[in-house]
Amino acid sequence: MAELVVSKAQIVRQEGTRMAEFPIERVRRMFPALNRGSGTVFFDNAAGAQIPQPVFAAMNDHLLCRNVQRGGPYRESQEVDAVIARARQTVAALLNAADPDEISFGMNATSFIRLVSLALGQSLSDRREIIVSELDHEANVATWLALTREGAVIRWWKVREDGSLNLSDLEQLLCSRTRLVACTAASNALGTIVDVAGVAQRAHAVGAEVFIDCVHYPPHGSVDVQDWGCDYLVCSGYKIFGPHMGFLWGRRKALEALPTFREDFIPDVPPSKIEVGTFVYENVAGMSAAVEYLAGLGKEPGQNDRPDSLRARLVHSMELIRAYEATLSQALLNGLHAIKGVKVYGVNDPSAVNQRVPTICFNWGDVPPATLAAKLGEKNIAVRDGHMYSPRLMKRLGISPACGAVRASLVHYNTHEEIRLFLNALQGIAGN
Repeated sequence: MAELVVSKAQIVRQEGTRMAEFPIERVRRMFPALNRGSGTVFFDNAAGAQIPQPVFAAMNDHLLCRNVQRGGPYRESQEVDAVIARARQTVAALLNAADPDEISFGMNATSFIRLVSLALGQSLSDRREIIVSELDHEANVATWLALTREGAVIRWWKVREDGSLNLSDLEQLLCSRTRLVACTAASNALGTIVDVAGVAQRAHAVGAEVFIDCVHYPPHGSVDVQDWGCDYLVCSGYKIFGPHMGFLWGRRKALEALPTFREDFIPDVPPSKIEVGTFVYENVAGMSAAVEYLAGLGKEPGQNDRPDSLRARLVHSMELIRAYEATLSQALLNGLHAIKGVKVYGVNDPSAVNQRVPTICFNWGDVPPATLAAKLGEKNIAVRDGHMYSPRLMKRLGISPACGAVRASLVHYNTHEEIRLFLNALQGIAGN
């Protein structure tokens, strides 16, 4: 086996100032999974992040104290109502929604995408063209392709060689027949960030709406639906340091216009008309706690509660996360580039990390991705291999979807030391 070839000094060189501003040690102490002595390096966060203790506590408290149905005339049921109302407010702050009632809770992002696609499929009229992208998770592709049975016409926004979506390419597809543009905010496979505001501006200019799969972006940066100008947006709680659940945001007027299934006694207004059946209340409590956790990252221990609004605290925290994660992206890209035979897909210039999040997809020579991921797993380094639920993107990049690639996806609780361990593990595999 090869000796350790990456030193700690090499990893953190020129990054000390920005790293010092981020409370990484305090952050890691809040995550039980990082402190149970397993030694696992969690680099598979795009498939689901770990949860901090306050999230577990909120879910546990809900199940122990108020595991009842909402809407009843007694204390515990009224507490459930209050938990859900509070969660709408915290998630609205996370997204900068204008109205908490624009937030709907449910099982997952995919089911919400399908709910909206079914509704829009009933109202295509003379606008029958839907633009989807090659960059997206299949959940934000197949759901729209299914509308071809309703007469929809699919137009493809092609990915460029660098794994990006170019707005000038989108402009060539938009016309008076465009009903909707569906795209991601950040690629779950490549980490590429999309200019959502630019997409919305161009789509609205021709009278089209915009649906954003925002599952991958919220752990890495500030979301602002008002600034972005989109019409619908979905997220998954378990990617944002919360439990397995999903939520949908939509402009109130857009949600009011959707023809959705509902029981006769359910009001035809959001969020009631969107939330079909009973969702998992303890998961909603956990999601609210996850947002509060993020809002508290910028506060030093012992500091009095900031007088700022929840939204202001969230923006401040996400700025800290964005800056810290930029150092992770740079270190990981530099390290991978130093290994002969490694090919990084998407934005791979360490000086262009503002165009990506620290989700990096790569292959190494002729080593099968599954073999490489398994060998890293044996060294307690958790990564993912395969097509990352983006088989069309893999084909566009010249990768067989059957084999795919290896993905290392980092978040703010990961460290430069873990990157060093990861890179040395790769070198060790080469030396076997």
